[in-house]
Order: sequence, then C-alpha cells, then structure tokens
Amino acid sequence: MSFAAPLFLWYFLPAVLLAHWILPVRFRNAIIAVFSIAFYAVGGKEFVLLLLTMMVVNYAAGLAIGRARAADRTRGLTSPKGILVATVAGDLAVLAIWKYLGFASVAIDQLGRALGGSGSPVIELALPIGISFFTFHHLSYVVDVYRGTRTPMRNPLTFATYIAMFPQLIAGPIVRYHEIADQLRNQHHDRWGDFVEGFPRFAWGLFKKVVIADSLATVADTAFATSDPTFTTAWVGALAYTGQIYFDFSGYSDMAIGLGMMFGLRLPENFRRPYSADSVTDFWRRWHMSLSRWFRDYLYIPLGGNRGGRTATYRNLSIVFLATGLWHGAAWTFVLWGAYHGALLIFERATGLAKVEGYVMVRRAVTFVLVVFGWVLFRAADLDEFTKMAGAMLVPDGLTLPALGLAPELLTSTAPHEWVLLAVVPMLVLLPGTFVMGRVIDGLDGTSPRRQLTARLVALCSSPYAALAAVAGGFSPFLYFQF
Repeated sequence: MSFAAPLFLWYFLPAVLLAHWILPVRFRNAIIAVFSIAFYAVGGKEFVLLLLTMMVVNYAAGLAIGRARAADRTRGLTSPKGILVATVAGDLAVLAIWKYLGFASVAIDQLGRALGGSGSPVIELALPIGISFFTFHHLSYVVDVYRGTRTPMRNPLTFATYIAMFPQLIAGPIVRYHEIADQLRNQHHDRWGDFVEGFPRFAWGLFKKVVIADSLATVADTAFATSDPTFTTAWVGALAYTGQIYFDFSGYSDMAIGLGMMFGLRLPENFRRPYSADSVTDFWRRWHMSLSRWFRDYLYIPLGGNRGGRTATYRNLSIVFLATGLWHGAAWTFVLWGAYHGALLIFERATGLAKVEGYVMVRRAVTFVLVVFGWVLFRAADLDEFTKMAGAMLVPDGLTLPALGLAPELLTSTAPHEWVLLAVVPMLVLLPGTFVMGRVIDGLDGTSPRRQLTARLVALCSSPYAALAAVAGGFSPFLYFQF
C-alpha cells in the first residue's frame, strides 16, 4: 500500500489515527502493531506469514540472549554469542533465499553455458516487499541486545511495533533498535500536538513524491526507453532520473518521519541535501543516511573500520559498498553501482580529495556529474541498457544537430511543467548544504519560529494539489518498494 494511494490517504490513515485518538494512550503500540500487520498484508499478501515468522524467531532470540547473559553462559549454542550467530545466520538465509537465489541461479546457468555445458535450472521467486528493510531491523535488534546497548523487548506488541511500524516498514528509514527502544517504551504523549507537528512534514513529502518525482519519472522512462538515444536525450534521461529518485525517496522519508511524529515517534533523518555534496564521501554522509549508519555500525566497524591501515580500510570499504549494491537489488547493475561508489570513495581517501578545501562549486559540480552517471547504472534494466545510455552520454555520435538533438518521443510526450522541473534538478547543486526543508518544517537546526511557520504553511498549501493528483491516479509506486 503506497502512502500516496487513495486507499491509504482516505481510509487507512484516518482509521489508524482515529483509533489512536479514541483509545487510551497506553494502547498506542498495540494499535500501531495491529494496523501495521494489516498494512503489510494488503501489499505483501501471503508474505505477511514470512514477516510474522521472522518476528517470532527474533523476538524469542532477543529474550534468549537476555536470559543467557543473566545465566552467565559463555560457551556453546545457548550462549549469547551462539544464539546471536544462529539468529543472524537465519535472518541472512531468509534474505538470501528470497532475494538472491534467483540471481545466483541465473549466474550459474550462464556460466555453465559459457563453459560449454547445457546449463542449469533457473529459480524464480517473487520478492517479498520490503524484505531488505525488515531484515535489517531484525538484525539491528538482536545485535543491539547482544551488545547490551538496549535490553530485549518483553512485550511482543512493542517488539512488533518496532519491526512492523507501517511508516518505515517497507522503505525505511532504517531505524536501529537502540535509536527507538526508549521511545517505544514511553507511550505518554500529547496526541493532538503530535499530529500538528507531524502532518506538515507528511504533506511536504507527499508533494515531493506526487508532484515532482512522478513528473520527472515520465521524462526518465521515455528517455531510457529510447532505442538509440542521442547525447542530449541520454543526459536528459539521466538528469530526470537523478531528480526522480531523490524526490521519490526523500519524499517517502519525509512522509514516514511525519507519520512517526503523529504517533509520538521520532524516526531518524534520511537525507541532508545530498546533491550539495562536494565529494562522493560527503554524498554518502547525506544520501540514505540511515543505511550508511547501519552499515557503519554493523559491518564496517566490526570488520575493523579504518583501524588496520590503508589496505585493510580499502578492503573494508570495498566489502561495504559491494554489500550496499547487493542490498539494493539482485542484479549486476546494482553490484557494479556499489563497486563504482566504493572505488570513488577509495580514490578520494587515497588522494586526499575528500579533504580538499576551496573551489566549492567546482567540487560540487564534479561530484554531481559522478553521481548522475552512477544513477544511470542504477536505473538501467540490464548492462545492455546501461551501455546504450552511457555510450550516448560519453561519446556523442557526431556534433550534428540530429546527433545532439532530443528524441522525438521526448519532444512530444514531455509537458511544459516537466521541463521546468527538469531544469531545477542541476540547480540543486547551488543550494546551501545546510538547508533541509524537512528539518525547517520541524523547527530543527536552530530554525526561527517565523521561518518554521513559513515552511509549514508552504507544506500545507502544497498538500491539497498533491492529494488531488493522487486521487486522480497520478502517482506511481515508490522506487524503493522494490528493495
């Protein structure tokens, strides 16, 4: 169920808010848990059983780790470490089977045929919606309990609220257990005040998704579908997708954060003006920040981080970014996208470019172009499509007007307002890196009351148009639903 769908806007959200307002405040977690399972069942259908099974196993594992620590068991499968290893292995096995087994079977089949064999069976499994996100929440839970940073949840409904909380269940932000454990235990809030605080952030995210991202999507889809793109068509498509994925995903995150606030929960920020980054290293401090923090805490630092010298640091960065690519999808394009960004980070670290000062706009422009090129690899359906688009972007087929001009499909299908939005995308580089509209709406970062009020009015005034566009069927699924 999409946050931009009429079913959610006009039926589901009013129903859960009404239940939250009518029933005693101590029932907040139970209300969120029950409605969240129903929310997932609408889109995930039979995979709700998979989600529930993983929840039961990880809930029991957290309690078992707590009991093992209390009993001071230090060895064997019933020790805290033994239980952790078994649970993590089980969670990763579920993710591997449902998300990567088909990809692996295709690769093995292709390799066998390349070596002259007859090939092997190809496995096709439907991908459970949001599996990457709720798997990472389960992993965060058992690891944080094992580390002792937070105690295990004893109330199963509170645990279900953490894992299945509908604002972040299927597309993040990825909430580490220690970030929200105390909030889940505190159910005493000003419910009307929470709604007043959260709704403008939700409205702003809806506008970004329905009005901006979905308008750019039509341009990107047309350009990528062109059989023989020109230099200009390829760059128009790349820029359109660059804007689409940012406004789509950051719009979802704004909506999720706003929804969390309506129930008295503060979810972590996920974006901080990523296209104002002045290096690729800086970009990853601003883009999908909750994923970066998760990999830092649960993979990069356990591997040794930057404590083992240059070679070890570069190895750890390579592992993290290959994992980042695979986390996004089971395809060679995602693996290479992760490797591409990992290589850029290693290059910046090796040369010291990430610490260079001065020439800010030049560094921003270079970073932006590198990121745009990476998005082409991310968006491409396969390596052939990437080669087609990248070739047109890097090597123009001559300097004649037909070679540089736009594809006829773009000229006939792109509306005037879509061209305007497309022109805005590269201008994002010029915006201050410290200005984040969502945080201004929330009154954070030292925002003055007058500035906050202005931002809230802008968000609220934009919401009716976005809601009407959603009702008219003018929205597409969020891009990160596929991960």
